[in-house]
Amino acid sequence: MNPRSRSRGWALQILYMWEQGSADEDLLAVAAATLARRRVSERYRNYLSTLLALLAESLPEIDATLREHLANWRLDRLSAIDRGILRIGTAELLYRNDVPSAVAIHEAIQLAQRYGSAESGKFVNGVLDAVARAVRGADGA
Repeated sequence: MNPRSRSRGWALQILYMWEQGSADEDLLAVAAATLARRRVSERYRNYLSTLLALLAESLPEIDATLREHLANWRLDRLSAIDRGILRIGTAELLYRNDVPSAVAIHEAIQLAQRYGSAESGKFVNGVLDAVARAVRGADGA
């Protein structure tokens, strides 16, 4: 598995733990505690740290972007898994110009298919495609 793919998986797990019990706590503190208890290869830690820092610094902007593109849905009504996947994908689309839109969306769909519901992949694809078009232009590049 690609190191960045696995890093995204770890980021999703940490976001999920943060939301399930420690949402009042700092996301990076939850990440540090998790990484102290879990064996995470150094191959994954660099990009994982990058993603978590982006999420911790920019979560209000990420969530605002998502709210603009969630047709007939509220962010707080989504499952924690779908919300986490959308946050990771949106963070990459907004702040990681080295990650092509197609890659960010594909990786998010893979996470959704692995961890989400039967419909999560299609849902994530639709939302992130709209985000990509809005923030990166008509072709989503």
